[in-house]
Amino acid sequence: MYQIEEPTYFIYLAIIPAIFVLFLLVLWWKKRVQKQFADASLIEKLSPEKSVFKSVLKISVVSFALALLIISLANPKMGTKLETVKRQGVDIVFALDVSKSMLAEDIAPSRLEKAKQIITKIIDKLGSDRIGIIIYAGNSYPLLPITTDHAAAKMFLQNASPNMVSSQGTAINEAIERAITYYDNEEQTNKFLFIVSDGEDHEENTLEVAEKAIKEGIKIYTIGIGTVEGSPIPLKSDGQVIGYKKDSKGEVVITKMKPGILQNIAEKGKGKYINGNKTKETITIIEDLLVKAEKSEFETKQFSDYKDQFQWFIGFGLLFLIIDTLLFEKKTKWIQNLNLFNETNEK
Repeated sequence: MYQIEEPTYFIYLAIIPAIFVLFLLVLWWKKRVQKQFADASLIEKLSPEKSVFKSVLKISVVSFALALLIISLANPKMGTKLETVKRQGVDIVFALDVSKSMLAEDIAPSRLEKAKQIITKIIDKLGSDRIGIIIYAGNSYPLLPITTDHAAAKMFLQNASPNMVSSQGTAINEAIERAITYYDNEEQTNKFLFIVSDGEDHEENTLEVAEKAIKEGIKIYTIGIGTVEGSPIPLKSDGQVIGYKKDSKGEVVITKMKPGILQNIAEKGKGKYINGNKTKETITIIEDLLVKAEKSEFETKQFSDYKDQFQWFIGFGLLFLIIDTLLFEKKTKWIQNLNLFNETNEK
């Protein structure tokens, strides 16, 4: 397991492509200037040992050495010991609606992006709590098993989209059913399920499934995203709107947020309905809720005793710089025989 102590230094890697661009510009400029004095065949006779390949090789070696030295500044560390630690927290599962109605833009930038923002900010506020993520539309799918790795949760969350589910629609009952299987700690006294949706539900037994979750000790909170006035569902290509979703009659579909359904689910699930259109207020409500929740102790494994690895990158970086000093821009016999750049041997 690796950690990066100073990831901000990676920005200096941008120097490497700049070096290659500068190298190509200088190479082009040299050829242009040379043509003003003589044609290509005469230049080849005047400098028969000049090798384009060796020039490219030298710049590549220097760039690779520079990359290694930059990585050494970031100071990668490697965990050398896996140990079991005890933590206190609650178990939280997010069920994110990724049906196409969540692409509506009545809430900027869209309902789905607003939902991702809310979940991300909630994750940033968590301590040792465990989190899991489910996505659902016509069916539910596990996006991330319950874990203490909050960074991984945010990474997986950003990739969530309607394209990840094969069946469209909105089946909140399936999301709740899958959430029930997520909680693997029987001693956990506080299990939270946050359903983030616009409230559209195409199934009839959702409230019955919510009751089943309550029997398993799971409290259900719902976060509504969208407006009751509604909005069309944009169809995009390369980020540009090319039209709007239409029904079988050819009329533009207007998707409306349905708070009533979410309120009923939250009431049946012994939780609370939260209007998610105002991000700051939503985060405050949820943060207050989780702070007051009783924390249970659980065990988790993590790497410890991280050791610096920068010296390896410095060593190899210096090695490649030494190799560069031993390389000359003149042709060597075996390179000349390969004739990689179709260089003529006529003299």
